[in-house]
Amino acid sequence: MTSRRPRRVAALLALAGLLAGLGGLVPSVVAVTPTPIQVYGAWHCSNDYCTWGAARDTAAGHDFDLMNHWLIDRGDGKPSVNLVVLSFVQPLKLLNQTTDSTTINGVPRGMTPAVVQYFTSRGVRVMVSIGGITYTSAWNTALAQNATLLGQRAAALAMSLGVGVEIDYEESRSPNLTGLQAFITAYRAVLPYDATGGNPAARLTIDLAAGDRWLIGITQKATADWLRTTNPVLDYANAMVPSKQPSTSSAISNWQEHIDGKPQYAPPIPPLAPAKFTGSVYIAEGSQVRPECNNFAGSLQSSTGTFVQTVASKIAGTTNGMLGYMFWAAEKPSTRGVGTQPPNTCQGGVGVGSSTYGLTWPMGPLRES
Repeated sequence: MTSRRPRRVAALLALAGLLAGLGGLVPSVVAVTPTPIQVYGAWHCSNDYCTWGAARDTAAGHDFDLMNHWLIDRGDGKPSVNLVVLSFVQPLKLLNQTTDSTTINGVPRGMTPAVVQYFTSRGVRVMVSIGGITYTSAWNTALAQNATLLGQRAAALAMSLGVGVEIDYEESRSPNLTGLQAFITAYRAVLPYDATGGNPAARLTIDLAAGDRWLIGITQKATADWLRTTNPVLDYANAMVPSKQPSTSSAISNWQEHIDGKPQYAPPIPPLAPAKFTGSVYIAEGSQVRPECNNFAGSLQSSTGTFVQTVASKIAGTTNGMLGYMFWAAEKPSTRGVGTQPPNTCQGGVGVGSSTYGLTWPMGPLRES
């Protein structure tokens, strides 16, 4: 009979090689019961490259439904996601209540109650994103002009549509943190932090870089002051996609930076509780449909799933596991490359993931720590 010892040694060596290949990141994943994913959402760019400049026909079988039915039906009548973030509101137009060919009183013409109802009627939460990389200068101008009024008008928009608000301020060199604080303070004066999640308009989130090495000023301020589990101001953050789709190890490395913090920076970035952020991947990028859209078994939301659900917190008294995933982006996010409209719908990737991870609707209260 052949001894099993060599096979066991070979298996241990193979495991060691796997850990080394992941850059030593796997030790942060502890052998615990996976924490359920609570946020599994998609940014949505409409059919005009994130402008939302025209109203859409949301009736069943018509324009909007034909392009986006996969979001509310993964194939078994249940949604593929539990959150949709309509992207983007131009902050200076919102502040100035601009009416032009694409906006009405500063709100994109396509961000209508009908679009919101299309998702919320199926248990999918809706938010709107203010900013984006294209509108960084508009953020700077609006914050300098009247940050408090901008926060008040963002809150009014949230209440009028029954949606939450995401802050996507991508100023890396010299962010106006005083103005951003005034914006948040004004928003929270109207819509206080709601741990129950019962008031959709009270949900206020922020986008951070994929890791801690870009948007450093915003990341430091948000992690230190707005995303603390002991005194939360914002609900959570999204670690955005990097410049291109990362590998499994690169995605994990980016997210681990938020969990570890950067004590060597001045001022330091403290550790972020895993329950206070999501990780993001592309579903529409380049000229080919990505596995993240149509092949869950080959996707990042599959290969990083154990890490996302079990990564250990560096903050005493807080839970393991990140909040979940965000996907960039539904329908037509750019003038070049594929979108997620037929035949490139994402039931096979995002939709299978929602079933695999046991997603529930509507989104309940989020973990607080």
